[in-house]
Amino acid sequence: MVDVFDEVEEQLRSDRYKSLALKSAPWLGGLAAVAILGVGGWMGWTTYETNQINKASEAYQAALDIEAKSGPDKAFSAFEGVSKTGTPTYKALALMQMGGVRLHAGKTAEAVAFFDQAAKLAPSRVLADAAGLNSALALLDTAPYKDVEARLAPLMGEKSPYRVQAKEALAFAKLLHGDMKGARDDFSVLTLLGDSSDEVRERAQAAITMIDAGSAKELASVVKAAVALPPLSLPSALPAGPQSAPEANTAQ
Repeated sequence: MVDVFDEVEEQLRSDRYKSLALKSAPWLGGLAAVAILGVGGWMGWTTYETNQINKASEAYQAALDIEAKSGPDKAFSAFEGVSKTGTPTYKALALMQMGGVRLHAGKTAEAVAFFDQAAKLAPSRVLADAAGLNSALALLDTAPYKDVEARLAPLMGEKSPYRVQAKEALAFAKLLHGDMKGARDDFSVLTLLGDSSDEVRERAQAAITMIDAGSAKELASVVKAAVALPPLSLPSALPAGPQSAPEANTAQ
């Protein structure tokens, strides 16, 4: 008798499962369709994004080629086009190039505006800090010290990719504004930093020697030489992924 009841109960359970499966089938099918469409949509978007990046990369390289052949002024409009239609990374790079062109022409205010715009638009800290540093360097010998310091301070953190360059720029700013002790202290730190390049250490040591010798006239020329250093280049450690860009000069 018990076996009969067990068999009936098992049959009822089986019927309930079948009923549940039949009722759930449309929902499960719908979810499967959504999943398939989702994967297809993601693949379509990835393809679109890749195409946009390739187009921006080609346009940016074309602008660099124009600059190499005809000079920065001729390339300005090409970089401007990239800044309006490219991906965020290439827009930022193009704006930095535009800032470099204007700086080369002695139009500091326009250059700083382009650098600041690039810093806001940049999708990575590497690009944003590079633009910010270029902006501060452009103002180094003309803006009030507090303005230059305000631009450089956020770039001097331990994780900032340009902290050494920012510290050096601040030391030169102090030197320019007559703070010899503060400048000397900063240059001394630069000679000891493990990530300072040989060139940075040499400039820091030269500045310390001039400060100690009281060579005020020569100090001004050192600062001007530092401001006129070769354009800041992006490191090879740009963020990986669809928005990464080829290594390129950030100002020409």
